[in-house]
Amino acid sequence: MLGPSGHSDTFARDNLPPFDEWPAIDLGDFAYPEWFNAGAELTDRMVARGFGERVALIGNGRRRTYRELAEWTNRLAHALVDDLGVQPGNRVLIRSGNNPAMVAVWLAVTKVGGVAVNTMPMLRTGELETVIDKAEIAFALCDARLLAEIEAIADSRFLKRIVAFDGTASHDAELDRLALNKPVAFDPPPVGRDDVALLGFTSGSTGVPKATMHFQRDLVIIADAYAREVLQVTPDDVFVGSPPLAFTFGLGGLAIFPLRFGAAAVLVEDAGPQRLVELIRETSATVCFTAPTAYRAMLAASDDAADFASLRIAVSAGETLPAPIFEEWTIRTGKPILDGIGGTEMLHIFISNRLGEAAPGCTGRPLRGYEARIVDEAMNEVPRGTVGRLAVRGPLGCRYLADPRQRDVVKDGWNLTGDAFFQDEAGVFHFCARTDDMIVSAGYNIAGPEVEAALLKHSAVRECAVIGRDDTARGCIVEAHIVLGAGMVGDEIMAKTLQDHVKATIAPYKYPRSVVFVDALPKTESGKIQRFRLRPAASAAAAPLGSAPMTSPV
Repeated sequence: MLGPSGHSDTFARDNLPPFDEWPAIDLGDFAYPEWFNAGAELTDRMVARGFGERVALIGNGRRRTYRELAEWTNRLAHALVDDLGVQPGNRVLIRSGNNPAMVAVWLAVTKVGGVAVNTMPMLRTGELETVIDKAEIAFALCDARLLAEIEAIADSRFLKRIVAFDGTASHDAELDRLALNKPVAFDPPPVGRDDVALLGFTSGSTGVPKATMHFQRDLVIIADAYAREVLQVTPDDVFVGSPPLAFTFGLGGLAIFPLRFGAAAVLVEDAGPQRLVELIRETSATVCFTAPTAYRAMLAASDDAADFASLRIAVSAGETLPAPIFEEWTIRTGKPILDGIGGTEMLHIFISNRLGEAAPGCTGRPLRGYEARIVDEAMNEVPRGTVGRLAVRGPLGCRYLADPRQRDVVKDGWNLTGDAFFQDEAGVFHFCARTDDMIVSAGYNIAGPEVEAALLKHSAVRECAVIGRDDTARGCIVEAHIVLGAGMVGDEIMAKTLQDHVKATIAPYKYPRSVVFVDALPKTESGKIQRFRLRPAASAAAAPLGSAPMTSPV
């Protein structure tokens, strides 16, 4: 049963899935007060615990202490309530890159009892509008540099107010000015530990976004489980990484984990591999979060192991860590690299390698409080060494916002992650493949149907099918097989035109890096495209249909 709610806007709780469709939730020893505010817990509570003068956030040319962060978020919270009228339970969209201001704004929204909906800067107007309509969002807080796409949303049924904040060092936008003279103390409204605090959007394999619902308590459970047990975080740690804060992987690794234990987070908008190497050296970072392909690129960008001297742990997630990268990193740097698996539905990592136990080609064991098993289609556990579906349960679980697909991912109380794994005789879990058609490229989840829809909006495209193709640099890339309209020429100019079209229509990282022009697509008698025939194993069969792929290196 759910505990009491402090939400005056009951939309989130009203749209939780029916209880009989929930996964089994076992909080075990993850016990928190009935009334619990994660925003205050990560700021004011840290000051009360004696961390006030320690550095919390590093970015935009300055270091902010926990006391400064608490006061900053309290001023913002006053502005949200006093000037904008945000009420507990209201959904608030946040649009920004990785910078200290985004963390402060997210904390302030959480502190006032709002339901944060963090979004990436790369999302376009249509994608933002879909999120707004799904979550019935009335308020949007946007980095002033990113207003164009969201301001282009016309006649929204729900969005009533867009307020800019400054993601740079000057702090001179509307929200910053509203907060400037507010009190540095804020008395948060009562919210329950079981009140929804975060909606994490994920497209899944269909391209139709799903919103995963996470409670106030969940925001700290991921730290008290993974960061405490696996990372063994101390106040002396400095976190750095590349995943967007809009992803739950980034929000945990670059905000929640360090703030929960009095550590510091380095936040920059340009965290490419070369920059990460520089940041580790400049800030003496001890914990790094990024994708496997980035670790390989970091090694290529450095010829001196001393660049990584300060690191205690490299955390790899977003896609499976290939054994060659594990081995190259370990040999070149002498530092441990830990693979793990998580997901937006489960908020963060739930199976991981541990220090002293990490090995190439394996994902590890469940965290404290979690159970995992490999099952067949009937949910029967399969013998060790047999590939099957990964099922997990524990203190967190999948709860989709008003979505019938809840029944597809929760069976018999277990969360089905959509991954194929096997468990060895020692009980260690090993990743094999995705069980759906999601394309995972350099840590980004890309839904093929969404890319197809974007391509089909171009007048030159008659038909198309999008698949994932193995790639040594990115793990996988998006490959589009395209049938052009009459009179159109499938050459490099056309490939570039269509790639640019996709970049302008949806988030640029989703564009097809490989374009194959074909005369026809393989189909069933009923007209359904047989995408499996386009995949590498069937490339010989597909070859007669068209030309060799035209691949973008960027």
